[in-house]
Amino acid sequence: MDYNISKPSLFLSQYVKQYWSLANCVPEGEEHVQRIVPNGLFELIFYLENKPQSSDPQKAISDNIIITGQLKSYHDIKITGNLSLFAIYFLPHGLSMFLDLPIKELFNHSVPLKLIVKDKVNQLEDELSSAITFKQKIEVAENFLIKQFQENEKKYSYNRIRNVINLINETKGIMDIEDLVSKTFLSRKQFERTFSNFIGTSPKQFLKIVRFQNAIFEKSKNAELSLTEIAHRCGYFDQSHMINDFKTLSGITPKHYFENEGFFSDYFE
Repeated sequence: MDYNISKPSLFLSQYVKQYWSLANCVPEGEEHVQRIVPNGLFELIFYLENKPQSSDPQKAISDNIIITGQLKSYHDIKITGNLSLFAIYFLPHGLSMFLDLPIKELFNHSVPLKLIVKDKVNQLEDELSSAITFKQKIEVAENFLIKQFQENEKKYSYNRIRNVINLINETKGIMDIEDLVSKTFLSRKQFERTFSNFIGTSPKQFLKIVRFQNAIFEKSKNAELSLTEIAHRCGYFDQSHMINDFKTLSGITPKHYFENEGFFSDYFE
């Protein structure tokens, strides 16, 4: 398996978390099933070879360049043959600066990028296919993103939401929605509408995802933590509350989730 990861340039680091690529081959006649859970981020993936099959029709991978919105719950992908991809993880508030649409329209869907930026995808696909190294693919991606940014800049509302996301990150999702509203000088209704347009889901759902990701992060740092300790640290009412959220977002209990080898938080790592 060939795996690469890299941070974006200084300017794009305001909006992009990281780039990554993967090349792997599943032996003929075998398959690998990977569970995908909500992580609070957006992902743009370019598939160079075989495309995985999704257990959820709303997330079917029907094209070479796919963008995935905020997820409501888990789904599985089945990988066979050669898997080769290049991907961009966007910060929760970052994707909105590159696309001219309410980001909530992507909620719980995987959408071909050509349906959003119709006139640019063929060139992007050609350039990514021609780029041989991981570094070259990053250069292609950054050129594309900077052009998109210049065409879709919307600073005023973005700055409000970015500040809200920073606060959510600082508190690891242990935050009351009314307190977030008070920081924006908007009404509750205006705040929720603006938030979902930029982040792609409701504040309540996003806070649930951040708490879930923080629970994974805390356990990955300290395997000795009990479920009760994790629930207390991560803002759950009690252990039952955490178990219910894990079942909703991952399909399994935290006990079973933490039995998997190599679990980690995409959001907080």
